[in-house]
Amino acid sequence: MAAGSDDIDGLPRGLPRKFLRPCLLLLIAEQPSHGYDLLERLGEIGYQRAEPGGLYRTLRLMEQEGLIQSDWGTSQVGPRRRTYWLSADGLDWLHAWAGSMRYTQRVLDGFLSRYETVAETGAPERE
Repeated sequence: MAAGSDDIDGLPRGLPRKFLRPCLLLLIAEQPSHGYDLLERLGEIGYQRAEPGGLYRTLRLMEQEGLIQSDWGTSQVGPRRRTYWLSADGLDWLHAWAGSMRYTQRVLDGFLSRYETVAETGAPERE
């Protein structure tokens, strides 16, 4: 079942599995960030169901894979925070994800266009 899915009449609805990864790559590419900031900014791009535990696990895995890097920053107020930034490999993966999503969007657009025709005219009756 897809991440962030809810059942509607038994059909899954939601985002593709592991969609958190390209979202994080995009947000970190926009600006180096700490985990809480990323958690907040995910909602801006429509990712509503991020949980802190899953977010930090994903960030650790992405760092182990070399997609991002991090360091403990200094703080004038409050505790130090780990700041994440994109690596060259992470940028390559971001481009690859975007290309894959463009292809998926074209396929979905074709499906939805044909669906709209059926929804407007109705399905042909059996002879």
